[in-house]
Amino acid sequence: VQLQASGGGLVQAGGSLRLSCSASGTHFRVNGIDWYRQAPGKQRELVASIPNSGRIQYADSVKGRFTASRGNAKGTVYLQMNNLKPEDTAVYYCYVDELTYGDIWGQGTLVTVSS
Repeated sequence: VQLQASGGGLVQAGGSLRLSCSASGTHFRVNGIDWYRQAPGKQRELVASIPNSGRIQYADSVKGRFTASRGNAKGTVYLQMNNLKPEDTAVYYCYVDELTYGDIWGQGTLVTVSS
């Protein structure tokens, strides 16, 4: 199973970006896909948790600004980020806990928010 995240870039504070994550591989089995981020010098933190069905959970720091969603294709999720702040600057990763292979991380996509 491989995860491919994309959509990062440089944006001014108050701007928006949309990240995409696609999982590929045969017969992968996951309960959902999560978005994490890691800012320079900080620990990786959970941003949004997207179960296969049911309610999507968000970190308090992004509630009301970020919206995660499921794509039509299996293993595809999005993260719409609005009203971005400089403190949102980080490498954003998608992650799955695959039932056979365990923890799988995507390669990350860099989001830089300038003030």
